Amino acid sequence: CAIINIEYKWRKRCKMKKVIKILIVLLFIIICILIPFIVKGYNLYKKALDEVSIEEKVEQIQSKSNYTKLSELPQIYIDAVLAVEDHRYYKHGAIDIISIGRAIVTNIKEKEFAEGGSTITQQLAKNIYFTQKKEMERKIAEVFMAYELERKLGKDEIVELYLNTCYFGNGYYTVKEASRGYFKKEPKSMTAYEATMIAGIPNAPSVYAPTKNLSLAKQRQKQVITKMVKYKYLTQEEADKILKDND
Repeated sequence: CAIINIEYKWRKRCKMKKVIKILIVLLFIIICILIPFIVKGYNLYKKALDEVSIEEKVEQIQSKSNYTKLSELPQIYIDAVLAVEDHRYYKHGAIDIISIGRAIVTNIKEKEFAEGGSTITQQLAKNIYFTQKKEMERKIAEVFMAYELERKLGKDEIVELYLNTCYFGNGYYTVKEASRGYFKKEPKSMTAYEATMIAGIPNAPSVYAPTKNLSLAKQRQKQVITKMVKYKYLTQEEADKILKDND
């Protein structure tokens, strides 16, 4: 029995070594494939930063008349954005490995690009420096820029800038423009219902803008509220009340 047991362990160890060798080879192949994209992405990042520094970008955005500070926004709106876009925002750095891993698993299961793993910082980098095209080198440039943004700016400033550079449909490029346009009021006066609806629009402005398709906007709003309950920003009772008050 002892000999059989030793032989079993030896065979198991050999199999593990083979698996590790295969994984190392696969990793090497992946790295070789990615190197050209990483180089292109880094060059794209450097070019963008050389043309306009982060300090200049921030100054340009904050100087706009429709710029809104976090203190001028309802807390429920900020919570809604964090819940639906990046609920671990204050717990991770420029990128979120957990979110990226979850997105990869989900996309493999769905056999399509059903979920992204971008942090709010990455999305800000995309909003102010790059195009919306889903290109590998652009995504890599976005990661480099996200690290630079987190190095230069605080978390609150980043999320504030993000909310002032999102597109909300209907030609509205800031939360203040969207609040005024859709609800005829300043952002700080938005109700919980309005705040949770507007938080879901930037994901697909042409689809979720209330003036385009109110039914889809409400479906998206329910997704936002569900996430808020899941991540403890709202109780189920509070969530039900928000939706019930505006049926």
